[in-house]
Amino acid sequence: MMPSHLEELIAALRCLPGVGPKSAQRMAYHLLQRDRAGALRLAQSLERAASNIHHCSKCNNFSELEVCELCASSKRDTEVLCVVEMPADLLMMEQTQCYRGMYFVLMGRLSPLDGIGAKELHFDRLLKRAREQVREVILATNFTVEGDATAHYLTSLLRAQGLKVSRIARGLPVGGELEQVDSGTLAQAVLERREVTA
Repeated sequence: MMPSHLEELIAALRCLPGVGPKSAQRMAYHLLQRDRAGALRLAQSLERAASNIHHCSKCNNFSELEVCELCASSKRDTEVLCVVEMPADLLMMEQTQCYRGMYFVLMGRLSPLDGIGAKELHFDRLLKRAREQVREVILATNFTVEGDATAHYLTSLLRAQGLKVSRIARGLPVGGELEQVDSGTLAQAVLERREVTA
C-alpha cells in the first residue's frame, strides 16, 4: 500500500499539463529517491511564486509588483498596444527587438468547448486599457482556430471603440524554402503579399 503523502504528491503533480498518472508517479519517485534537495527547492519555489506573483494591473502579465517593469518603463511607446495570448508570447515578441510598445496578455484564447469566453480572458480590462491614449492595437494571437476566433472577436470590439486594429502577418519563415513549407502557409503568404518598392 502506498503512503498517503506519496499519493497526495502524485495527485498534485498530475495538475501539470501533459502529466498523466504514470509520469506523475515517476516524478514523485525520482524526487523522493534521488533528489530530495531538489524536491524541497521545488516546493519552496512553488510556494514563493504562488504567494508573490500576481497580475500586472495594466498588462495582465505575471508580476511581483502592482505595475510590472515593462509597463512602468518610460522608454515604451504608450500609443501602441500588442495583445498576446500568453506570457511566453510576450517574451518572444520582446526577443525580436522590433517592438517598443505596450502589451496586454490575455492568459489564454477563446475556446467555448473548454469554457473559456470573453469574461475569463478579461476583455473588459483590455478595452479599458485600450481607451488609455492607444492609437493602434496589434493582435498577435496564434494562427490556430481559437487564435483566429479571438482575433476576430477582438477586432469587432476594438473597432467599435474607434481604434485602429492590425494583426501580425503570417507567411514563410526567414531562411525557409518553398518546397519545405506547407500549402496553407504558402497560400497565406501569397494572399498577404506586399508590393515591392525600390
